[in-house]
Amino acid sequence: MRRAKISIIGAGNVGATTAHWCASAELGDVVLLDIPATEGMPAGKALDLFQASPIVGFDAKLTGTTDWADTAGSDVVVVTAGIARKPGMSRDDLLSTNAKIVGAVAEQIRDSSPDAFVIVVSNPLDAMVQRAFQVTGFPPARVMGQAGILDTARYRAFLAMELGVSVEDISAILLGGHGDTMVPIPSCTSVGGIPVTQLIAADRLEAIVDRTRTGGAEIVGLLKTGSAYYAPAAATAQMVEAIVRDKKRLVPCAAFCDAEYGVGGHFVGVPVILGGSGVEKVIELSLLPEEKAALDKSIDAVRELVGAMGRLTA
Repeated sequence: MRRAKISIIGAGNVGATTAHWCASAELGDVVLLDIPATEGMPAGKALDLFQASPIVGFDAKLTGTTDWADTAGSDVVVVTAGIARKPGMSRDDLLSTNAKIVGAVAEQIRDSSPDAFVIVVSNPLDAMVQRAFQVTGFPPARVMGQAGILDTARYRAFLAMELGVSVEDISAILLGGHGDTMVPIPSCTSVGGIPVTQLIAADRLEAIVDRTRTGGAEIVGLLKTGSAYYAPAAATAQMVEAIVRDKKRLVPCAAFCDAEYGVGGHFVGVPVILGGSGVEKVIELSLLPEEKAALDKSIDAVRELVGAMGRLTA
C-alpha cells in the first residue's frame, strides 16, 4: 500500500516536531520544506530525524528541501510557516505579516498539490485558515486549522493537575476562536464520567479556564525567545493521523461553518468528525445560555479579525 505523503511547510520548532511525531508514528513519508537563511537547514533536520529511525524503529522517507517541487502530489500539507509570537505580542499583531506568508504558501499548495488536505497551524489561527481557504479555493472539508485539540489538551492537563488524576480520565471540549475568546463547555467536561462541576468549585474552574486561554502566552513568557511547539505539534500529528488512517475522530478544530452555530461562512473551533474525507461533519451542541453567549462573542471576534485581514490584504 502506498504511504501517504505529508508535507510540512516551515521547519522551525513546530514544523520539525510535527515531522518527528508523524514519522515516528509511521503516518507516511514526510517532506519538510523551509526557505531559511541557511539553505541546508531543512535537509539537516530531515537527515537527523531519519538517523533516529533505526533506534526508534520506524520506516518513513524523510526529505528536507527548499524546493516546492518536492512537495508535489502531497496527501496532507501542514502549514506552520510564519513569524512566531514574541513576549508582549498578541496573535492579532501577527495578522498582516502572516497573512502574506500564508497566502503565498497557499498559492504553492494549490499549484503543486491540488488534491491535498490542508492543516493550518500558523497564527492568528482562525484568520490564517480563512486565508488558506480563500487562496487555495479548495472545498471547505479539505481546509482546517489546528487549535481546538491543543486548547483542549491544555485544559485537560490543567484539570488533571488540579484533581491529581490521569489526563486520560479527562474528557473536554472547547469551542470558538483560538486565544483569549475560546469557550470552555463545562456541560461537556467530565472526569471519569463525572461532571467536572461536581469536582471543582466554580471559581477554581474559572481560574483553570483563564489559564487555558493564556496557555500559549504563559509558555512564551517562560521561554523568552520562542513559543510552544511540543503540544501544538502533537495536536497537529493527531489531525494528520485522523485523515491518513480515516480514524473518524471526534475532535475540535477550526472548521468552516456557515449555518452551523450561526457563524455565517468563517472558520471557528467546533467539534467535528475528522477522517479520510477531511472534515466530514460539524457537530452542533445544545449549549447552555451562558455558553452560547460566550461562543457568539468569540465568533464576533473571529469575524472582526478576518475583516481586518481583508482590509490589509486587499
